[in-house]
Amino acid sequence: MPEFTANATRRDPYKNFKFRVKWDGKYVAGISKVSMLMRKTEVVKHRVGGDPSNTRSSPGRTAYDPVTLERGVTHDVDFEQWANKVWNYGSGLGAETSLADFRKDIILELLNEAGQVVIAYKIFRCWVSEYRAMPDLDANANAVAIQLIKLENEGWERDYAVTEPTEPSFTEPA
Repeated sequence: MPEFTANATRRDPYKNFKFRVKWDGKYVAGISKVSMLMRKTEVVKHRVGGDPSNTRSSPGRTAYDPVTLERGVTHDVDFEQWANKVWNYGSGLGAETSLADFRKDIILELLNEAGQVVIAYKIFRCWVSEYRAMPDLDANANAVAIQLIKLENEGWERDYAVTEPTEPSFTEPA
């Protein structure tokens, strides 16, 4: 079976440097890094009383690792406003957390070299458990200032409605 059905001549897997993140129906500006999507299922070991030494195993609880998003510091306030829904210092007693809307579903899209969406994942019921507004500042460094949010989530699934697009081919001018 070919690895790519719509583009039978393609041999290379997709690269990891073209992607987008969407929440609240819009793309989030400047995301430069997204951690891997990973889930772990605990192994429940048990033994049948009549088996002298065989241990059996079955699946237990499944947990989804947090997803971190990083981007350069700009004037866009999306990271901070979402983080403030979980804890907003100085908002007044009882109003520090917005229980009504601190969770969001997000969409992670992987793009091919031509900028076409090739794979998408829906990540469910995310909330900000860690927010880094400013990095360490160093007058001797030569780096971009990076913000970070860590998103706890209750699971993710691939969006199978996103299928392999036909990649454009370019011909040399005559």
